[in-house]
Amino acid sequence: MTQYPDYDIALSGHELYLEYGQRPIISAMNLAIPKGKLTVILGPNGCGKSTLLKCLSQVLPPTRGQVILGHTPLAQLSNKARARELALLVQKPELPEGIDVQELVSRGRYPHQSLWHQWSEQDEQAVAQALAATGLTTLAQRPVAELSGGQQQRVWLAMVLAQQTDLLLLDEPTSFLDIRSQLAVLDFCRALVDQGRTLVLVLHDINQALRYGDHLLLMRDGKLIAGGAPESLLTEALLEQVFDINASIITDPEANCPMIIPRPRAKPRAAGHHGGEDSTNNATGGLPSWE
Repeated sequence: MTQYPDYDIALSGHELYLEYGQRPIISAMNLAIPKGKLTVILGPNGCGKSTLLKCLSQVLPPTRGQVILGHTPLAQLSNKARARELALLVQKPELPEGIDVQELVSRGRYPHQSLWHQWSEQDEQAVAQALAATGLTTLAQRPVAELSGGQQQRVWLAMVLAQQTDLLLLDEPTSFLDIRSQLAVLDFCRALVDQGRTLVLVLHDINQALRYGDHLLLMRDGKLIAGGAPESLLTEALLEQVFDINASIITDPEANCPMIIPRPRAKPRAAGHHGGEDSTNNATGGLPSWE
C-alpha cells in the first residue's frame, strides 16, 4: 500500500532487489521520494532501513532494479557526479584520527574537486556557510574527537551541507543523542526542507517521525509495507503489522499531528508464578521471560 499525491519525485526505486550471497535484504521494492519533502523510513530493527538508504545512494548498488534521480538512472553517474547531486550520512561514520572540525567539513567539497578545479573561493565559502549554519564557526580548529556527541553530529551534518546538494540521505542522525540534541537535529532538518531541500531520514522514534515527517516509508523484512503522508497512512492495524505493537493513535496536542500511545503489554512472568516453576523459569534461572 503506497500513497503518492501529486508530488514532484526527487528519487525513485524500481523493482529493487539487494542480496548478500543468497540472502535477500531488499525484495521487489518500488518507492518514490517526494521532492522538497522530509521522508522518514521506519521499521523494526534489521528490516533493511539502512541498507535501503545505501541502495538509494548506490553505495550498495541493487542486485536488480534501478534507482532514478529525477529522470537519470543513478548507476549511469560517476561517484563524484552522484555526490554532487545527493549526500549520504551513514549511521556510524568513521572519524579520521586527529582531524579538526574545519578539515572534516572541508571533505564535503571533495566531489567538486578535479584536476582542473582545485580548492577555490567558492569551496571556502561553502565550508564557512556550513560551519555558520550549524553553529560551529568558533569550534573550527577544535579536534572533532574532543567534542560532545551532539557537537560531533553537527560536524557531520556540516560536512554533508558543504556538498551543497539538494538531496540529503541521513541514517539515524539522532542516534546516541540526548533528547535536546535530537530535537535540535530534527528542527535543523525541518528548516532545510522548509528552504526547499529534500531529506530522507532513517529514524526509530515513531512519534518523532510523525511530528517532523511529510512522508513515511514503512518497512518490514526487506519489503516496503506502506508509504504516504502520516495523517492518511497510519492505522492501528498497520502499526501492529509493521512493529508488532498494540497502540492507539491520538492527535499530538502540541503539533496537531498523529501520535501513538502503546497500550500496556502483559508483564513478563516471573519464577514461581502461581506457586510453581515451569520449564521457562528453569531455563532463565528465575529471571523474567523476555516475551
